[in-house]
Amino acid sequence: MPAFVPPPEQEGKTRFCDLDLAPEVLAATQDLGFQYCTEIQKECLPYSLQGKDLAAKAQTGTGKTAAFLAATITRLIRKPAENRKPGTCRVLVLAPTRELAVQIHDDAEALAKYTNLYNLVIFGGMDHKGQREALNRPVDILVGTPGRILDYSGSRHLDLSCTETLIIDEADRMLDMGFIPDVSRIVRQLPPPGVRETMLFSATLEPEILRLVRNWLHEPVFLESEPEHVVTDLIEQRFYAVLDEQKLPILLYLIRTEKPERLIIFGNRKDKIRTLVRELYRYGVDAELLSGDVPQAKRLKILERFRSGQIRVLVATDVAARGIHVDGITHVVNYDLPEQPDDYVHRIGRTGRAGAKGISISFVCEYGAYVLPDIEKYAGMEVHTVQAEPEMLLLPEPVRQLPQKSEDETLSSHRRISSRSSIPFRTSRRPGHSRYSERQP
Repeated sequence: MPAFVPPPEQEGKTRFCDLDLAPEVLAATQDLGFQYCTEIQKECLPYSLQGKDLAAKAQTGTGKTAAFLAATITRLIRKPAENRKPGTCRVLVLAPTRELAVQIHDDAEALAKYTNLYNLVIFGGMDHKGQREALNRPVDILVGTPGRILDYSGSRHLDLSCTETLIIDEADRMLDMGFIPDVSRIVRQLPPPGVRETMLFSATLEPEILRLVRNWLHEPVFLESEPEHVVTDLIEQRFYAVLDEQKLPILLYLIRTEKPERLIIFGNRKDKIRTLVRELYRYGVDAELLSGDVPQAKRLKILERFRSGQIRVLVATDVAARGIHVDGITHVVNYDLPEQPDDYVHRIGRTGRAGAKGISISFVCEYGAYVLPDIEKYAGMEVHTVQAEPEMLLLPEPVRQLPQKSEDETLSSHRRISSRSSIPFRTSRRPGHSRYSERQP
């Protein structure tokens, strides 16, 4: 373990070494380049180190994972347990998606690298037998999705009766995805509130979430991180008024001129993003597809290649919007604006994380003009669309032949790219939003 070198004090900032964290954890934060706490870390860590129950309102990208892991690992080191049985865990972390579960486990491994803790992640869609065999020893931090946790507890390969800490991440997403009944069944297998420590994190603390807090937590401390901003100021947001056929040339222009280090492009329809990946290939851009149709093992490999920098362009549906937690994403493009305004926030929240700046670019076509007012209201902002410059609308010459397409894929025929300077939008559904209504000259 390397010697820890405290960073310099800065006014208004809390260093990790200012908190009562274990030396092993401080050494790991130093390796990771963590020096000063984010707002949620500064608020959560003192209480979680004391073992208090927490209900925290925090968006993704605020550093909440390190907030609960650093404290949890510290407590595991300082209070070792003896005579533990195989198939038990001291800490259970529940996540709504496989990708998030994997990311939390990776973060736990990084923060516990100078310890002897045994951490494990389990989720559906992967080798059931292999994951079951990994439970044949006591686990320190077990991360999993609700369905797979229930599978193993139901088959008695997992015993939750001695679990000391329960962490529920993205509780609002659990609610949206219909996982709360499964989580309730898991909670009933744990020691009762007041005996176990419970931490719940959610992007919202709406009435449904607060009811869960009352049932599952004992005298919780309520915390809120940056409540005044739904979208961080670190993200530069741009909105282009476009026709649907203008999206591809503008996207290619932006990739060519801005050279993003890591880029995620979000679309609403699986068939449309499959076509987009093929078109990008045709014009010399290597991109990977991430949607619900991609097998889980392949999705994990794609994410790992994206995380390592082997690929720098990812095209995804909203199945990945909340599940991708990768540092260094410089750009997010909304090829289609999402139907739900909170999905917009979660999409662009893939960039502008952990103090880094990011750029969000959204294409506002005729459909986008209808959903944009709801996004404005939800995010508490006023959007002004801009027209693309003429050079952005020029489609370059293809550099590759398209690979053989499968029978279920249909490519959009290439239409002539319009270089009109004004884009007509119908606004009969939302009169009064003249900023999105422009007449043809």
